[in-house]
Amino acid sequence: MTDRDLLARLVAFDTTSHRSNREMADFVREYADRPGIRIEEQPSPCGEKLNLILSTGPESDDRSGLTLSGHMDVVPALEPDWESDPFTLTERDDKLFGRGSCDMKGFDALAVNALVEASTRELAHPLVVALTYDEEVGTFGARHLVEHWPKVAGMPRACIVGEPTSLKVVRLHKGHTTVRVSIEGKSAHSGYPHLGKNAIEAAARLIVSLRGLRHRLEQEGGALAGYFPDAPFVSMNLGTIHGGSAVNVVPDKCTMEIGFRLLPRMSHDEVMQRIVVACRNGAGVDPYEVVEAGESPPLFLDESAPIYKALCRLVAQTETVSASYATDGGWLARAEMDCAVWGPGSIAVAHKPNEFMPLADLARGRELLGAVVREFCG
Repeated sequence: MTDRDLLARLVAFDTTSHRSNREMADFVREYADRPGIRIEEQPSPCGEKLNLILSTGPESDDRSGLTLSGHMDVVPALEPDWESDPFTLTERDDKLFGRGSCDMKGFDALAVNALVEASTRELAHPLVVALTYDEEVGTFGARHLVEHWPKVAGMPRACIVGEPTSLKVVRLHKGHTTVRVSIEGKSAHSGYPHLGKNAIEAAARLIVSLRGLRHRLEQEGGALAGYFPDAPFVSMNLGTIHGGSAVNVVPDKCTMEIGFRLLPRMSHDEVMQRIVVACRNGAGVDPYEVVEAGESPPLFLDESAPIYKALCRLVAQTETVSASYATDGGWLARAEMDCAVWGPGSIAVAHKPNEFMPLADLARGRELLGAVVREFCG
């Protein structure tokens, strides 16, 4: 298939993160099932999803070659502002519209076709395509790959994480950790409030304490804060809050979800401990619980990494580019991979209605990706 046709097939699979990605994975496996391509699966712990690993070329013990990393899941497409079916790739104004066209099935299509093409010639070094599940909700697939797939230690060190960067090369990004905080009260009829204990009111005190910590984090910055001029600090956001069952019932529980975005080379455990202390101070004598619900580590890639230098040379980039979002690269770096974030499409249109991939980006991305594959795999 052409890159455009393959992208159309991938977009047609509704791989919103709350759904299974098996239909898309089965299609890609069947499409790539040809001589010279090795195909492996790693099921998720629940068995409903999977990571898909495709490889071609010689197997190597020195971690030479190239890894291309993409994710199969997408964010929901429930906004009423869509001008076309989000799961039907639609072309207009030299753009390809559809959920995931940009983030990041466009790169997935390029990566899979690059591997299929490379499988027809003799390579000096391996080419691997790793497609993960649940990146959008916490990089769970990449974490599972790194922590539980033995062969990850032998995957090529040079790695491209194909998030949409408008073909600029990103070598560092913030992480994102989700923390769930629950505080307990005691239910009662609202006509007799003295018989209960309002968990939402208790949560309000806890929120004030967390807000104080957020302000302190913003004032402190960090060693690499200069790379993130828009938000040169650990950002913290109270994203959700749920409590109560009815207006005439004293709520017995309130649960909040907090996200914080760690700068590279900062201590995750230290910030988590400060959140625990802030929650303890805010809760006082009320029972509470703090649970880490997901971690996406930050990324830092040294300028001397061969994959970074190669990509910068190809796109004539001289400045350092950073991102405040997290990617699978944070986990893959823990497997001693040199991860550069680079791909077609703009992050500015991701996670929005009428998400699109410019046709020019798709074509240029394929051209540049082919050059990188030849340089690292032969």
